[in-house]
Amino acid sequence: MPASPEAFLQQNADIDSRPETMFVQHERTEHNYPLHHHQKGQLLYVEEGLAFLNTTDKTYFLPARHYVWIPPRLDHFIQVRTPRGLLHNLCFADTHDDLSHPFFSRLGIYPVTTLLYEMLIYTERWDGHIGPNDEDKFLFLKSLKLVLPEISRHPLPIVLPTTDDPRLRPVLTYLFQHLAEPLSLPGVARQFGFSTRNLSRLFQQTMSLTFVQYLKLRRVVAAMEMLLQTKMSISEIAYAVGYNSLSAFSNTFYQLTSRRPTDFIPQERKQSRHMQRR
Repeated sequence: MPASPEAFLQQNADIDSRPETMFVQHERTEHNYPLHHHQKGQLLYVEEGLAFLNTTDKTYFLPARHYVWIPPRLDHFIQVRTPRGLLHNLCFADTHDDLSHPFFSRLGIYPVTTLLYEMLIYTERWDGHIGPNDEDKFLFLKSLKLVLPEISRHPLPIVLPTTDDPRLRPVLTYLFQHLAEPLSLPGVARQFGFSTRNLSRLFQQTMSLTFVQYLKLRRVVAAMEMLLQTKMSISEIAYAVGYNSLSAFSNTFYQLTSRRPTDFIPQERKQSRHMQRR
């Protein structure tokens, strides 16, 4: 990725200046860049670590072994949370596929299958624009795009609403900083001078979620970060995000993600634990 926001925006303009081409980039980066959009559909895959994709009103959690499909003209920016994370970025020419399947018109985060991973790795030898005249590479990338709806049927349903409302932003910061504590709507309302009813209404009007729903999401997102970035046990993580019961944590985690916490433990940590038990 370019080393400055200005260079990044210049590259973004270059990508869109040639609508007939695909664009391929694989690079280690630790930069976060400004809100922008592409005229082309985009696939982003963070191979190592995790990232957050932000739109104007939502934050999407992008864990390891998952990719995000970003439809054309959707304003967004990426925050890479792992130093020197390996980011695979593919932008696709409009070959009329975007109209052929609803998949291409919706933002979604999906597991990377073995097939898709091998196809992405194969493209690592390429960089920059790839046009129709480069027939083999162009058709390979078109095939990669066309296989996505078939192999990506179970999106990760973790979406954390965000807001610019000055009344609510300090409350959200407080919740994040005190996840390990027994937080309640009446207690948080008192902390910030709201009535319970007014804070409840503010959450529903601004976030389209209840206070309890938002807190569950915030705790699960924090837990996913810890699973991927620390060596803490699942029990330690459960307590660190405010659960006194491992089973309650695991059940809530599964309810919101359709996966168990163990599914997010990096493979190398699983292998290390297996070796220690032998």
